[in-house]
Amino acid sequence: MPKDSQQTVATNRKAFHDYFILEEMEAGIVLCGTEVKSVRQGSLNLKDSWCHIRDGEIFINGMHISPYEHGNIFNRDPLRVRKLLMHKREINRLFGVVKQQGLALIPLSVYFTKGKAKVRIGLCKGKKLYDKREVQAEKDAKRNIERAFKERY
Repeated sequence: MPKDSQQTVATNRKAFHDYFILEEMEAGIVLCGTEVKSVRQGSLNLKDSWCHIRDGEIFINGMHISPYEHGNIFNRDPLRVRKLLMHKREINRLFGVVKQQGLALIPLSVYFTKGKAKVRIGLCKGKKLYDKREVQAEKDAKRNIERAFKERY
């Protein structure tokens, strides 16, 4: 596999169901040695994770990275708060938008690019129940149209 290709490890499918993604951005993630090995094996969960900004730094909460099987005393707490790496002006812009508009920062996926672990963060607005039903109805209609078109031709 080429070193510059992108290898997706985990995707937060629940985020796409529960939120409107307004904007996406990439951030590096600070991991320890055994955590990197565990992430490479794909043993992480983004389901209930979120990001917050404190003292001009951005952190990710609730991301579960299972302990590395072959690790011993070097394994860290699976649910510990991890720091994300972004430019200061990006963090300040996100902080302003989140505080003014009441949006959420939700991790969408974790992947490796050029050997570095990255996380894709979405600036998100929560969906109401009727929004979820509307999106599902649109998907069903689209699927039915494609099915009918495929049968016809």
